[in-house]
Amino acid sequence: MTAALQPTVDIRRSQERYKTELSWLDSKHSFSFSHHYDPQNTHHGLLLVNNDDIVTAGTGFETHPHQDMEIVTWVLQGSLVHQDSTGHTGLIYPGLAQRMSAGTGILHSEKNDSWRLDGASTHTDPVHFVQMWVVPDEEGITPGYEQLEIDDALLHGGGLVTVASGMDRHADAAAIRIKNKYAGLHAARLNTGDSVILPDAPFLHLFVPRGTVTLEASGKLEAGDSVRFTATGGQRITADEPAEILVWEMHATVKGW
Repeated sequence: MTAALQPTVDIRRSQERYKTELSWLDSKHSFSFSHHYDPQNTHHGLLLVNNDDIVTAGTGFETHPHQDMEIVTWVLQGSLVHQDSTGHTGLIYPGLAQRMSAGTGILHSEKNDSWRLDGASTHTDPVHFVQMWVVPDEEGITPGYEQLEIDDALLHGGGLVTVASGMDRHADAAAIRIKNKYAGLHAARLNTGDSVILPDAPFLHLFVPRGTVTLEASGKLEAGDSVRFTATGGQRITADEPAEILVWEMHATVKGW
C-alpha cells in the first residue's frame, strides 16, 4: 500500500477548521461534520471526525444515536459524563481514555454535569475535550463501552503512549481496544524542550490540542493545528512550551472514499 502512495505532509491550521458556535458549545471540526460538508475533506486514513469541543457547565449533548463507528473521547480539562442505552455511565477526565463502539446502534448523551454523579456542589467550569471517530473494520458488531485511566507518569515519560488501539502490535499495551486492527491512537504531554518521534505508517494524523510544538522540516504548530501525513513518518516533534499532542497511526484508509 505504502509504495502506491505519494509522500505528503499536509498542514491544516486551526483557523481553517469548520466551526459550530452555540450558547453552550464551541466546537471546531477538522473534517466535514454535521451541516459543514466538503467532499474533499471527509477523512484521512480511517479517521472521519476530529472535533475539538468546549461545553459550558450544566449543558451538553442530549441523547442521540450512532451506528457502526468507534468513538474515542479524550478530555483535556474538566470532566464529561457519558450515559448510554446499554446501561453504561462514565465520568471522563484528563488522562482517562474512553471508547464507545456504536455497532448495530446505540444512544448516548455527553454532559458537563459531573456533580450529579458525585453529589458535589455545582460548578461553572467548562469541559474541553477532543472526540475522534474511526470506522470499524467490521459492521454490525454488538455495541460496547470501555474506559481506562492512563498513567500520568507514562504521558510525561518522553514518548508517545498508546491510549487506544485495535492493532495486534499494541495488544500488550495499557490501552483501550477499538474495533479496527489497522488503527491506533497515541498521546503525549510534553514539557518545554521535550521531543517525540512520530511512527511510520501509510497514514498519520497529528493534532495539537494545546501548546505549541515544532514539526521537524515543517516548522511551528500551534494549538488547534493538525497535520495529515501520507506514506511518511519518523519526524521529530519538539515542544516550544508545555503542550499535548494526539497522533493517529493508521495502516489502511476508508474503502471506497
